[in-house]
Amino acid sequence: MYNRCLQTSLEELLREFRVVYLTGPRQSGKTTLARAVAEKVGMDYVTLDDQTLLATVLSDPPGFVRSLGDRNIVLDEFQYAPTLIPAIKEASDRLAPEARGKFLLTGSTDIFRSARVQEALPGHLARLELYPLSVAEVQGQPRNIIDYLSAGDFQSCTTPFISREQLAGWLLRGGYPEVMGKSARGRQVWFKSYMEGRLYKDFASLYTARGDYHSKLRAMTPYLAGLSGNLLKYANLANDLELNDKLVKDYIEILELMFIIQRLPAWLKNRAKRMAVRMPKIHFVDTGLACHLLGLRNERQLLQSQYYGGLLENMVYMECVKQACWAQEDIRLQHFRNPRQHEVDIVLERDNTNIIGIEVKASASVTARDFKGLAVLAELAGQQFERGILFYTGQEVLPFRYHDMVFHALPLGLLLCV
Repeated sequence: MYNRCLQTSLEELLREFRVVYLTGPRQSGKTTLARAVAEKVGMDYVTLDDQTLLATVLSDPPGFVRSLGDRNIVLDEFQYAPTLIPAIKEASDRLAPEARGKFLLTGSTDIFRSARVQEALPGHLARLELYPLSVAEVQGQPRNIIDYLSAGDFQSCTTPFISREQLAGWLLRGGYPEVMGKSARGRQVWFKSYMEGRLYKDFASLYTARGDYHSKLRAMTPYLAGLSGNLLKYANLANDLELNDKLVKDYIEILELMFIIQRLPAWLKNRAKRMAVRMPKIHFVDTGLACHLLGLRNERQLLQSQYYGGLLENMVYMECVKQACWAQEDIRLQHFRNPRQHEVDIVLERDNTNIIGIEVKASASVTARDFKGLAVLAELAGQQFERGILFYTGQEVLPFRYHDMVFHALPLGLLLCV
């Protein structure tokens, strides 16, 4: 059992909102967390994975909600019954003004962002995302990387040495709780089962698939895994897979709603609008799943592959995404690239619109050339640019002067809490 850092935030929102929606990938630990919170705050728990209960709910959504009476309740696997939303809204409207924490909904698809859901409970609902385990949660370490980077207090220190093999091990394993502790063979069996369930069950529930969509998805998902950390060019993808552009975009949107992939938008502010590539980058929500789809089975195979650098960037990005869910301030994540190929892997935009540039390098050495993209971003952003960070596989925190700017090289050990 891992302590989930999101639990405190979830309990806090239940004290402030009538309805809370906890969403995230299937098997990321939502049910375990929801049960733990329900027991702690005194909520009843039911799951719509129970087919008999689901049939009852779908036959009379308002009647089911009325039958709950005054009970505060967890409705697990809520994505199976979106027709409950109007009834929940009606019940929420009837509550006393001070009432809070009536419904905790969980779902493995981002149902309130789906085109099939027209009502989003405005003013009633708070939304949280629970992803597979972060490295900080696996290690049981308290540091939040978003808060650490925002504070900017990079005191000189030395972290334990992290070998390339250790990094590859993190990438291969990923963060799904069920995968932790499994053998390499056991992981592959689990990932295969996971993809089969997602492809054949959840995809069809979100998209009215026509024809042989199974084979299209089987071709598309490994292709997308190979693009991890790279620009998403829809036309190239469509041409390579011999699919039309609209179908490709539709499938990618559904895979994003299912928390298989994430698109990282470009940072386009002020002068940068005229000097930046507008295409999004693509990342897999879990590097272990991406490695499985790419046929990467061990550390040596991964380190010798063309995908290692992109997957390492993918892992750093997803650690930022996961830990942003319980950081002290809301942030937005983007990327930057200009037509001359200067790029910054991650642009972290703070509440005050200041930005922090983050580069990821799969090397233990750092040279001035590695900070070129950060310098270009700093020049474009002007006063909005707060600081530039380069994560590398060395052991020391190093200030690095490039022209008239000072950046910092930070060990990946700080991120991985090793």
